[in-house]
Amino acid sequence: MYKVIYMKADYEPWWQFEGWEEHVVTEVTYDNEQEASQYLQQLIEEFSKKYMNMMHKKDRFWAFWSDDEREYCENCADCLPVYHGVIWEVVEGNVKK
Repeated sequence: MYKVIYMKADYEPWWQFEGWEEHVVTEVTYDNEQEASQYLQQLIEEFSKKYMNMMHKKDRFWAFWSDDEREYCENCADCLPVYHGVIWEVVEGNVKK
């Protein structure tokens, strides 16, 4: 099974802090790797056009953000960027890879 997860948070998706799942906007699951990969590429292309900045880590995490989209963080008393994160997951049995 293949998952493409879109999350929106004030941190990059590779951190996956406790409770990160609460920031998931969409999660699309496929049985077919090719279909999942096509959807992933489509989402990355769409976000690349929409947001000015992008980082990619570990071949499965992408973060997109714009300098003008920020949220105030009470704990840090500062405005932080809003990250639009994309996560690629391969699930075999109950094991994520």
